[in-house]
Amino acid sequence: MTRIDSFKHHLEEKRAVKVIAGIDNFDIENIKKVVASAEKAHASAVDISAREDIVREIRSMTDMPIFVSSIVPSELVRAVELGADAIELGNFDVLYKKGTSFSAADVLSLVEETKSLLGNREVFFSVTIPGEISITEQIELASKLESMGIDLIQTEGHYSSEVELTGARALMDRAELTISNTIELVRNVEMPIMTATGINPTTAPFAFAAGASAIGCGSCINKLSSDLSMVATISSLVEIANKNAVKVAELV
Repeated sequence: MTRIDSFKHHLEEKRAVKVIAGIDNFDIENIKKVVASAEKAHASAVDISAREDIVREIRSMTDMPIFVSSIVPSELVRAVELGADAIELGNFDVLYKKGTSFSAADVLSLVEETKSLLGNREVFFSVTIPGEISITEQIELASKLESMGIDLIQTEGHYSSEVELTGARALMDRAELTISNTIELVRNVEMPIMTATGINPTTAPFAFAAGASAIGCGSCINKLSSDLSMVATISSLVEIANKNAVKVAELV
């Protein structure tokens, strides 16, 4: 079984956990801590930025499935050449803060360019559906991506509020949009859905209840200061995912 086959198996069982180091995280020591913690906690995959030195370093230290995220097609293709097991066009959420926005047409254009550059090379291809576009546009985009042979779509729930929330309310508010987007997409496409943005041990059960086959978890892990807390958080997420797999199996 190849590395990406292992991830696909977790997807089929609806228990995949992707640990996201961050598309804009270029701190190699932090990334190495995140990856080592993900490996210890038996996460399904890690997701890193596309910078060549980072891809090389992380590939050399782990046999875990590696996703590489970028909005630059040539970077994604180069990452495959350097040993990435999967590519993720997106993780747009962090880029919105820099004033960057993405339409459905933008995403389709980038996907087409990436596939053209890949040529006949087969690689697991995941695409983020921009959380800023309407749900109708999200469904239409997801359907088009499915027809293009994309393997996985990742939701997000870009959220901004002038009201500062704290505690559990803040955690739920952050994840509310991405979970609602997951519900709508699961109803309208057959391909697996990964729920991301605001997903942590508190909100992860709601993502799986919404029909997600996978969760993408970033800031609840990569912002932690100690290896121990990273491993504990990821272990909690993996446990939640495994419980979901058991529930799904019981319903079959």
